[in-house]
Amino acid sequence: MPAAWLKVPIEQSGFISDAASLGFCYHHAVDNHAMLVQWLQEGKTRIADYASHQVGVCGVVLKEDTQEILVTKDRHKISKWKFPGGLSDYAEDIADTAVREVREETGIKTEFRSLLAIRQQHHQPHAFDCSDLYFVCRLSPLSFAISPCEHEILECCWMNIDYLATSKEATLLTERVTGLLLHGLKHGFESIDLQMDELPAVYDGLTYKLFSRNVEYQQYMNKTLG
Repeated sequence: MPAAWLKVPIEQSGFISDAASLGFCYHHAVDNHAMLVQWLQEGKTRIADYASHQVGVCGVVLKEDTQEILVTKDRHKISKWKFPGGLSDYAEDIADTAVREVREETGIKTEFRSLLAIRQQHHQPHAFDCSDLYFVCRLSPLSFAISPCEHEILECCWMNIDYLATSKEATLLTERVTGLLLHGLKHGFESIDLQMDELPAVYDGLTYKLFSRNVEYQQYMNKTLG
């Protein structure tokens, strides 16, 4: 690609104005350096923007035997019932984020089961001008005693799923996902789940996570191999 890149450590940031006078502009800044770039051809640049999205994940923890869901109210945001969650760390899998965030916010240990839904949102406040992708994961509890984070959580409890589905104190996303869970409890979770598989990438030595409803594929493979 016809572009010149210039990595400037923070200790040498005084050189950035000189680079700007030569046609360089910011591409991104991470930790202790800024990356500058200059497009070297005529016409519009074909260099992709950096960090156009942030990734958030929430964990929907369901006790199937009692049909209770773990819900929280944030201390510093809109005070409505929601699922515990937060932003993914760098190079962190979605499933791991869900498990980590639930434990950090509520003290509950969990196990990842499936992906339920994805929310896309633009112009979200406090997102540093990034668009937002929010992944809703279904988790099974491995512990039950709640120990909420005092800095982030105002309230936390196990709530009956029927009550939550009709609560006027829940966010719209919480209501919609609770409806999905009610469908899963009645008709089987395979009707709502996107399962996670780890597959080899086209790059040697790397893998990727694929979330899909793979029942028909498995049936096809069984017939083909059978």
